[in-house]
Amino acid sequence: MKKIFYLTGKSASGKDSIYRMLLDTKGLSLSPIVIYTTRPKREGEVEGREYHFVDEAAYRDLEDRGEVIECRTYDTVHGPWRYFTVKTGIGSLRDYLLGIGTLESFIKVKEHFGPDVVIPIYIRVDDGDRLIRAINREKESNNPDYREMCRRFLADDEDFSEEKLREAGITEQNTFDNDDLSICIDSIRSMISGYQSQQS
Repeated sequence: MKKIFYLTGKSASGKDSIYRMLLDTKGLSLSPIVIYTTRPKREGEVEGREYHFVDEAAYRDLEDRGEVIECRTYDTVHGPWRYFTVKTGIGSLRDYLLGIGTLESFIKVKEHFGPDVVIPIYIRVDDGDRLIRAINREKESNNPDYREMCRRFLADDEDFSEEKLREAGITEQNTFDNDDLSICIDSIRSMISGYQSQQS
Protein backbone atom coordinates (compact mmCIF):
# COMPACT_ATOMS: atom_id res chain seq x y z
CA MET A 1 0.00 0.00 0.00
CA LYS A 2 1.24 3.50 -0.87
CA LYS A 3 1.78 6.28 1.67
CA ILE A 4 -0.04 9.44 2.66
CA PHE A 5 2.50 12.15 3.50
CA TYR A 6 0.83 14.70 5.75
CA LEU A 7 2.15 18.24 6.25
CA THR A 8 1.36 19.94 9.52
CA GLY A 9 2.70 22.86 11.51
CA LYS A 10 1.79 26.15 13.11
CA SER A 11 0.29 29.04 11.14
CA ALA A 12 2.74 30.98 8.94
CA SER A 13 5.29 28.16 9.07
CA GLY A 14 5.36 27.90 5.27
CA LYS A 15 3.20 24.78 4.91
CA ASP A 16 1.28 26.07 1.89
CA SER A 17 4.43 26.96 -0.06
CA ILE A 18 6.04 23.62 0.78
CA TYR A 19 2.84 21.78 -0.16
CA ARG A 20 2.76 23.39 -3.62
CA MET A 21 6.48 22.80 -4.20
CA LEU A 22 6.18 19.12 -3.29
CA LEU A 23 3.20 18.66 -5.61
CA ASP A 24 5.20 20.32 -8.41
CA THR A 25 8.15 17.93 -7.93
CA LYS A 26 7.71 15.60 -10.90
CA GLY A 27 9.90 12.80 -9.59
CA LEU A 28 7.75 12.39 -6.47
CA SER A 29 4.44 11.99 -8.37
CA LEU A 30 2.34 13.08 -5.40
CA SER A 31 -1.43 13.48 -5.67
CA PRO A 32 -3.10 16.11 -3.46
CA ILE A 33 -5.69 15.50 -0.76
CA VAL A 34 -7.99 18.50 -1.06
CA ILE A 35 -9.94 19.09 2.12
CA TYR A 36 -13.25 20.91 2.47
CA THR A 37 -14.10 24.14 4.27
CA THR A 38 -17.16 26.24 5.01
CA ARG A 39 -15.14 29.43 5.31
CA PRO A 40 -15.30 32.00 2.49
CA LYS A 41 -12.80 31.76 -0.34
CA ARG A 42 -9.86 34.13 0.09
CA GLU A 43 -8.27 36.24 -2.60
CA GLY A 44 -6.18 34.09 -4.95
CA GLU A 45 -7.67 30.78 -3.83
CA VAL A 46 -9.12 28.43 -6.43
CA GLU A 47 -11.91 25.92 -5.86
CA GLY A 48 -10.46 22.42 -5.78
CA ARG A 49 -6.88 23.60 -5.36
CA GLU A 50 -6.55 24.96 -1.80
CA TYR A 51 -9.94 23.65 -0.65
CA HIS A 52 -13.35 22.54 -1.75
CA PHE A 53 -15.55 25.44 -0.63
CA VAL A 54 -18.99 24.35 0.58
CA ASP A 55 -21.77 25.66 2.79
CA GLU A 56 -23.02 24.30 6.10
CA ALA A 57 -25.82 22.31 4.43
CA ALA A 58 -23.30 20.46 2.23
CA TYR A 59 -21.21 19.64 5.28
CA ARG A 60 -24.24 18.25 7.12
CA ASP A 61 -25.14 16.11 4.11
CA LEU A 62 -21.62 14.64 3.88
CA GLU A 63 -21.57 13.97 7.62
CA ASP A 64 -24.98 12.25 7.48
CA ARG A 65 -23.70 9.98 4.69
CA GLY A 66 -20.64 8.96 6.76
CA GLU A 67 -18.19 10.61 4.37
CA VAL A 68 -16.43 12.87 6.90
CA ILE A 69 -13.21 11.39 8.33
CA GLU A 70 -12.44 14.37 10.57
CA CYS A 71 -13.70 17.89 11.13
CA ARG A 72 -12.35 20.91 12.98
CA THR A 73 -14.63 23.83 13.81
CA TYR A 74 -13.15 27.22 14.67
CA ASP A 75 -15.12 29.98 16.36
CA THR A 76 -13.71 32.92 14.45
CA VAL A 77 -14.62 36.59 14.68
CA HIS A 78 -16.78 35.91 11.59
CA GLY A 79 -18.61 32.96 13.12
CA PRO A 80 -17.84 29.21 13.02
CA TRP A 81 -15.71 27.88 10.16
CA ARG A 82 -15.32 24.15 9.49
CA TYR A 83 -12.35 22.38 7.88
CA PHE A 84 -12.88 18.69 7.16
CA THR A 85 -11.54 15.67 5.30
CA VAL A 86 -13.90 13.62 3.15
CA LYS A 87 -13.37 10.00 2.15
CA THR A 88 -14.11 10.67 -1.51
CA GLY A 89 -11.43 13.39 -1.48
CA ILE A 90 -8.68 10.91 -0.58
CA GLY A 91 -8.58 9.27 -3.98
CA SER A 92 -6.80 5.95 -4.37
CA LEU A 93 -4.10 4.54 -2.14
CA ARG A 94 -2.54 3.21 -5.31
CA ASP A 95 -1.07 6.72 -5.45
CA TYR A 96 1.33 8.52 -3.14
CA LEU A 97 -0.82 11.22 -1.57
CA LEU A 98 0.05 14.56 0.00
CA GLY A 99 -2.18 16.12 2.66
CA ILE A 100 -1.97 19.29 4.70
CA GLY A 101 -3.73 20.28 7.90
CA THR A 102 -3.65 20.66 11.65
CA LEU A 103 -2.15 18.22 14.09
CA GLU A 104 -5.67 17.14 15.02
CA SER A 105 -6.55 16.38 11.39
CA PHE A 106 -3.31 14.42 10.96
CA ILE A 107 -4.17 12.28 13.99
CA LYS A 108 -7.68 11.53 12.68
CA VAL A 109 -6.42 10.61 9.21
CA LYS A 110 -3.73 8.42 10.79
CA GLU A 111 -6.35 6.69 12.93
CA HIS A 112 -8.48 6.07 9.84
CA PHE A 113 -5.74 4.66 7.57
CA GLY A 114 -3.18 3.45 10.11
CA PRO A 115 0.26 4.68 11.24
CA ASP A 116 2.06 2.57 8.64
CA VAL A 117 0.27 4.47 5.86
CA VAL A 118 0.17 8.07 7.13
CA ILE A 119 3.60 9.70 7.50
CA PRO A 120 3.84 13.09 9.30
CA ILE A 121 5.90 16.00 8.02
CA TYR A 122 6.05 18.63 10.78
CA ILE A 123 7.25 22.10 9.72
CA ARG A 124 8.94 24.07 12.51
CA VAL A 125 9.74 27.81 12.55
CA ASP A 126 10.81 30.13 15.37
CA ASP A 127 7.74 31.89 16.82
CA GLY A 128 9.21 35.36 16.29
CA ASP A 129 9.87 34.63 12.62
CA ARG A 130 6.38 33.18 12.24
CA LEU A 131 4.77 36.28 13.70
CA ILE A 132 6.66 38.55 11.29
CA ARG A 133 5.66 36.32 8.37
CA ALA A 134 2.03 36.30 9.48
CA ILE A 135 1.90 40.10 9.78
CA ASN A 136 3.57 40.59 6.38
CA ARG A 137 1.19 38.12 4.74
CA GLU A 138 -1.81 39.85 6.28
CA LYS A 139 -0.56 43.26 5.12
CA GLU A 140 -0.53 42.03 1.52
CA SER A 141 -4.20 41.06 1.69
CA ASN A 142 -6.85 43.41 0.32
CA ASN A 143 -8.77 43.01 3.59
CA PRO A 144 -6.26 42.44 6.43
CA ASP A 145 -7.79 40.62 9.38
CA TYR A 146 -5.29 40.99 12.22
CA ARG A 147 -7.72 39.81 14.88
CA GLU A 148 -8.16 36.45 13.17
CA MET A 149 -4.42 36.25 12.51
CA CYS A 150 -3.72 36.79 16.22
CA ARG A 151 -6.33 34.21 17.22
CA ARG A 152 -4.68 31.57 15.00
CA PHE A 153 -1.20 32.48 16.23
CA LEU A 154 -2.12 32.23 19.91
CA ALA A 155 -4.10 29.00 19.42
CA ASP A 156 -0.98 27.34 17.99
CA ASP A 157 0.72 27.23 21.39
CA GLU A 158 -1.93 24.87 22.69
CA ASP A 159 -2.63 23.01 19.45
CA PHE A 160 1.06 22.19 18.87
CA SER A 161 2.30 21.75 22.43
CA GLU A 162 5.27 19.43 22.95
CA GLU A 163 3.01 16.94 24.71
CA LYS A 164 0.54 16.83 21.80
CA LEU A 165 3.37 16.44 19.29
CA ARG A 166 4.72 13.44 21.23
CA GLU A 167 1.26 11.88 21.51
CA ALA A 168 0.81 12.29 17.75
CA GLY A 169 4.07 10.44 17.07
CA ILE A 170 5.94 13.48 15.76
CA THR A 171 9.68 12.89 16.20
CA GLU A 172 12.81 14.79 15.15
CA GLN A 173 12.98 12.43 12.17
CA ASN A 174 9.64 13.85 10.97
CA THR A 175 10.45 17.47 11.88
CA PHE A 176 11.84 19.93 9.33
CA ASP A 177 13.05 23.43 10.24
CA ASN A 178 11.94 26.02 7.69
CA ASP A 179 14.62 28.63 8.35
CA ASP A 180 15.80 28.22 4.75
CA LEU A 181 13.06 27.09 2.36
CA SER A 182 15.35 25.47 -0.20
CA ILE A 183 17.15 23.37 2.44
CA CYS A 184 13.84 22.45 4.08
CA ILE A 185 12.18 21.34 0.84
CA ASP A 186 15.24 19.34 -0.24
CA SER A 187 15.23 17.49 3.09
CA ILE A 188 11.53 16.65 2.77
CA ARG A 189 11.94 15.50 -0.83
CA SER A 190 14.78 13.23 0.25
CA MET A 191 12.65 11.71 3.02
CA ILE A 192 9.72 11.06 0.68
CA SER A 193 12.02 9.58 -1.98
CA GLY A 194 13.42 7.25 0.67
CA TYR A 195 9.97 5.86 1.44
CA GLN A 196 9.16 5.51 -2.25
CA SER A 197 12.38 3.65 -3.02
CA GLN A 198 11.62 1.16 -0.24
CA GLN A 199 8.34 0.27 -1.93
CA SER A 200 9.57 0.16 -5.50
